[in-house]
Amino acid sequence: MQSVIHAGSRLVVKVGSSLVTNDGKGLDLAALARWAAEIADLKRRGKQVVLVSSGAIAEGCQRLGWSSRPKAVHELQAAAAVGQMGLCQAYESAFREFGLQTAQVLLTHEDLTDRTRYLNARSTLTSLLNLNVVPIINENDTVVTDEIRFGDNDTLGALVTNLIEADALVILTDQQGLYTADPRKNPDAEFVHEAVAGTPELEAMAGGAGSSVGTGGMMTKILAAKRAARSGAATVIACGRELNVLSRLADGEAIGTQLLAPTSRMTARKQWLADHLILTGRLVLDSGAALAVRQKRSSLLPIGVLRVEGDFLRGEAVACVDESGVEVARGLVNYSSDEARLIMQKPTRAIEGILGYLVEPELIHRDNMVAL
Repeated sequence: MQSVIHAGSRLVVKVGSSLVTNDGKGLDLAALARWAAEIADLKRRGKQVVLVSSGAIAEGCQRLGWSSRPKAVHELQAAAAVGQMGLCQAYESAFREFGLQTAQVLLTHEDLTDRTRYLNARSTLTSLLNLNVVPIINENDTVVTDEIRFGDNDTLGALVTNLIEADALVILTDQQGLYTADPRKNPDAEFVHEAVAGTPELEAMAGGAGSSVGTGGMMTKILAAKRAARSGAATVIACGRELNVLSRLADGEAIGTQLLAPTSRMTARKQWLADHLILTGRLVLDSGAALAVRQKRSSLLPIGVLRVEGDFLRGEAVACVDESGVEVARGLVNYSSDEARLIMQKPTRAIEGILGYLVEPELIHRDNMVAL
């Protein structure tokens, strides 16, 4: 069995609180330096990496002299505000040793459920990756409420994996991986080297709460793998204290538990676009654009649109129909209906002059469209 990380070109790495803070004793600067070195190694291999890091609340608790994680939301927010300062500074210093720039990105659940904010977050992260920056993501604990909390960074890691269409999610924890039962209680528990994400048997194996330092447990990691698999990404659950764990995974070494997606990334995305979206409008295409979209799988440019029907916002799903009204494709638009009406039948070079800005050169990019 070879690790899926070997072939992956875009990765999300999530590290838990107990690893980042040395089981709540304070930031483990040596561990952060190791992960920075390994991520630098991954980038030398041509891989793009996003780091999802827990630890702000745990670090804040340590700085504030609190012996245990508080329950009240306002106290958690205060701890996060204090701890985030030290966490960012530590990561920036660690990556600077390898000539890498970092960027702090704080997200809430609303950022990924609101389509416009989702697209903005996606664009920002994609731009950072293309600039060779390492985005470091955490939940925006200083503003969350019980209603919008991710609840754990395993879930956040999976959502970010889907957001940027990563090939794989690596969850680094203080455990070796998944067992068929709790090995601390059952001597017959067997280690799970590989399985398919989302199967009921996995959830039955993953009972148990998280540590006193973080909020996750093996169940949240199994559910995170299930979420990541929806966009075709595999998940690896491995021990973050393993020497050179990320570099060895990139070499193809099978470490920890590997949970495979039942469908490929493209298949999962196209299926989502084709079957699971409410359409908010229609774009009527000329014959040339309809042919290019349906047969050549080309992006849709404004010049090929004859008419815009309905009211929609950037990022919403619309149908693309030919002049006779037959649906030839559907996809996620880069411009609102009002903007689309202004730029339809116009060449790409004219968009900025008409609107005063250029969001994207395409009305719908081929990656965000499925032909029917």
